[in-house]
Amino acid sequence: MNFSEQLFEKIKEYASPKEVSWIEAKNNGSLQSLQTAFVATPRFISKTPVLSASVINDVSISGWSLDRLVRVYLLATLDDSDKDIYTKTIHSLFETAENNEAVALISALPFLAYPEYWLLRATDAVRSNIGLVFDAIAFQNPYPMQNFSELAWNQLVLKCIFNDKPIHHIQGLNERANQALANSISNLAHERWAADRRIPAQAWRLVSKFMNETIFEDICVLSESQSSMDNIAAILVCNETNFPPAKKELKRHQYIEHRLLNWKLLEI
Repeated sequence: MNFSEQLFEKIKEYASPKEVSWIEAKNNGSLQSLQTAFVATPRFISKTPVLSASVINDVSISGWSLDRLVRVYLLATLDDSDKDIYTKTIHSLFETAENNEAVALISALPFLAYPEYWLLRATDAVRSNIGLVFDAIAFQNPYPMQNFSELAWNQLVLKCIFNDKPIHHIQGLNERANQALANSISNLAHERWAADRRIPAQAWRLVSKFMNETIFEDICVLSESQSSMDNIAAILVCNETNFPPAKKELKRHQYIEHRLLNWKLLEI
């Protein structure tokens, strides 16, 4: 069973017979018919929440609406044999997309042919000031993990941290952690501290493998923080890193049962 078939099977769990008939009719139509159906979907398909733990092509569809799922399915069924026609068709949808259409297009990126071709659209979504569009590329979407450069990846993660968004929903978060990102998190923390503010505690999960003297000083600040969440982050980082001074710092917290602490406690 290919990915479009898996999407359709999930659709049938939530769609009414009338909705399924409409989808099947459009799926058997021309490329232009599918393009028109993508725009018209909300007129014929409900916004029923998709409450499913299913993961299709590394994409979690939990929390999607049915019309979003149908739109992604329609895009996944487009004939990609002629690259020029295929890419022009999808580009035209991007150019005229309203917010919900843009969300569906970004959500569909892992299902589109020629993945490298859509990189600019994906990075544009990272820069978007529309929260729903940004969330569609940042969360439950494997496209950034698989295709972004280190610079683009770091911009996505840092925007989440800057806006207090839940970075644990970013796919590949731990796998793509890097020194430049760790340094940027440290710099952002210094800016926030200077303004008597703080960064989300779970952001520090990304520095454990890239510890240096500067970042270790930050961890010491967290240890002395009035925030219990910062204190937990400091202990977790010290427990994970191989940086020798951090192990000495960890001994100061021997009264805490470290095995009971994990990053999930900081996922808000």
